[in-house]
Amino acid sequence: MRIKKSAALLVLGSSVFAGSIVPVRAQNSRPTASSTASWPAHEWTKGTPASVGIDKKILAGLDADLSTGKYPLVDSFAVFRCGIEVFDHAYHHDYGTIYAKEAKTRGPLNARLTGPYNYFDPTWHPYYHGTDLHTMQSVTKTVSSITIGIAITRGDFKAGLDTPLLEYFDVAKVKNVDDRKRRITLRHVLTMSTGLDWNEEVAYDDPKNDADLMEATDDWVQYVIDRPMAHEPGKVFNYSSGGSELLAYIFEKETGQDIEKYAQKYLFAPLSMDHYWKRSPMGVVDTEGGLFLRTADLAKLGYLYLHHGMWDGQQIVSKDWVQQSIAPFIDAEEGFQYGYKWWLLPRTDKPGFIWMARGFGGQRLMVFPEENLIAVFTGWDILKDPPIDRELVNRILPAVHAQSCGAEK
Repeated sequence: MRIKKSAALLVLGSSVFAGSIVPVRAQNSRPTASSTASWPAHEWTKGTPASVGIDKKILAGLDADLSTGKYPLVDSFAVFRCGIEVFDHAYHHDYGTIYAKEAKTRGPLNARLTGPYNYFDPTWHPYYHGTDLHTMQSVTKTVSSITIGIAITRGDFKAGLDTPLLEYFDVAKVKNVDDRKRRITLRHVLTMSTGLDWNEEVAYDDPKNDADLMEATDDWVQYVIDRPMAHEPGKVFNYSSGGSELLAYIFEKETGQDIEKYAQKYLFAPLSMDHYWKRSPMGVVDTEGGLFLRTADLAKLGYLYLHHGMWDGQQIVSKDWVQQSIAPFIDAEEGFQYGYKWWLLPRTDKPGFIWMARGFGGQRLMVFPEENLIAVFTGWDILKDPPIDRELVNRILPAVHAQSCGAEK
């Protein structure tokens, strides 16, 4: 699901299918050496902020503002440094009451009134059926990119990123084919630069919103690939949840395997991560926004990338893929640059970027490579969803009082 400046993305659908529970390196990023790392199992090692050079009073101040609603409907906030969880707080909200009216009223975020794509139904959102698995929304896009990188690393995804997208389709069954559409590559799909005519800038109660129109159909993939072209591929960033949904289809065509099952075997299981993953009405994995994870497990993805794709002695995804993923490919929205489904926020204090995975409603994985620091937020502010990433960064960074992982002197 989409992060927008002023509106939230809806994802519509009907049927649910069972999921499992269970080019250049970015500037000045300095992940820690894997040989000295502490590796979390199902749970992280617990520590105090001071033990890793963090000022607990600054974290406490942000926690107080979260608790009192300065940043509405945040569900969790956690901080990890040097492989240690040093802060973790959950904030309870009665979403059944908060969204009671909307849950029974047909609208853009509730087109079918029941099922997993009613975003006001507390059975499904933000937590999956009363568990601690929280909806990730567009963080799902980042996880899908990681999974493709794993398959490339393992030799199961053999196509290069400059492979034309239309090689995966019967062109005779695709509408609006022209020379520009023939030039779309897998790299363009990963970087939100396909050039397809896709409108996710309008409000989500607008009938022209392509996210609404896609998810009102049964065949999401066909809707996306049939769109006409608006730009030359690779030239213009245009946020498209539809483009990201193509990843599940492409993955299965290229590897012969289901992307969720593959991620379970080669990503979630090695990192001891639980998950649930929704699917489209036709059973295609919802790689644009259907993943649910625990807060602590979301942080593991940042830790994996801090260590160049290495996890406890095992190269889960190649160092080269990590470097390409977090390298800026194109200018994006709200001051961000964009890599392979990673948002890159330029630092204001020094050269370099903060790496982010972001999702509708307040899902945020923030990775500060210079500080070996990870911050995670989940939330469900789906009617406003303000763009507060820079503000949160400016609240967190001053808490780091020691450059290394040692305790404050």
